[in-house]
Amino acid sequence: MIEINNLVRKFGDKYALDDVSFSIKKGEIVGFLGPNGAGKSTTMNIITGYISPTSGTVLVDGIDVFLEPMKVKRKIGFLPEQPPLYIDMTVWEYLSFVFDLKGCDFNKKAHLTEICELVKIYDVKNRLIKNLSKGYKQRVGIAGAIIGNPEVIIFDEPTVGLDPKQIIEMRNLIRSLGKEHTVILSTHILPEVQAICDRILIINEGKIIADQKTSQINQTLGQNNRFRVKISGPNKEVINLLKSIHSVTRVTQDGTREGDAFNYIIEYSGSVDIRKMLFRALAEKGWPIMAMEGVEITLEDLFIKLIDEQKGENK
Repeated sequence: MIEINNLVRKFGDKYALDDVSFSIKKGEIVGFLGPNGAGKSTTMNIITGYISPTSGTVLVDGIDVFLEPMKVKRKIGFLPEQPPLYIDMTVWEYLSFVFDLKGCDFNKKAHLTEICELVKIYDVKNRLIKNLSKGYKQRVGIAGAIIGNPEVIIFDEPTVGLDPKQIIEMRNLIRSLGKEHTVILSTHILPEVQAICDRILIINEGKIIADQKTSQINQTLGQNNRFRVKISGPNKEVINLLKSIHSVTRVTQDGTREGDAFNYIIEYSGSVDIRKMLFRALAEKGWPIMAMEGVEITLEDLFIKLIDEQKGENK
């Protein structure tokens, strides 16, 4: 459905994209992952025809974005990080305007009603957009993007600024859209793509450093041998005890304190769960565990792992 070959984009002497190539099949939900400034938005803007590359080609359904841009744009629905809404319009007025702008030949009322019900904004269709919450504004932006039933939908950071409940609702909506559309989800949040996407592309400093199915990324991450524990006891002695436990590779104090209890991040190697050994060692000292929780692997951890693996392969 989408073919990107040797894409390069330079801003002055800086490479925003450096020889990027990948393809996306019809019906895939693909997460485009990377830190801020990695090249995600630049890639999205090139695919949608908003900016041109320095070199390289982009084909959507076999059509070159730069030779026949209008044909391609009819096949793409795009939600940028800041939805381009006319806030003094009502929701229905705005969607009607977008419908006319796209030159759709559907029955307008039926089509807009279907979209409003799909993204769950029908109950606010007569309200001014400026009076809506951030979550509803995002939904209106999505509604505008999918008017005309485009084959490809691109979301650029769709959950930025949303509360946890709105994030879950947005994830469910994107997942439902993926049943009938090819979806590209650009984000810098690892759990976001793990929860939604079939496949993950990871970009860093303008280069693709990983292209794998979500399940393979989870295998790459491996077992999460790290947790946070709050222990009531003398700080220095607790740290020395934790470091003495078999398989513990690193102990760091988390900085927060509650009375005589401190938080510690414990990392360990191997497949043996050290929590039983930890409990016994602390019980013998009479230092109670006040709390314990797993620490999720971060995007930074993933990049370090992938980059280290690449360096090892290049030696």
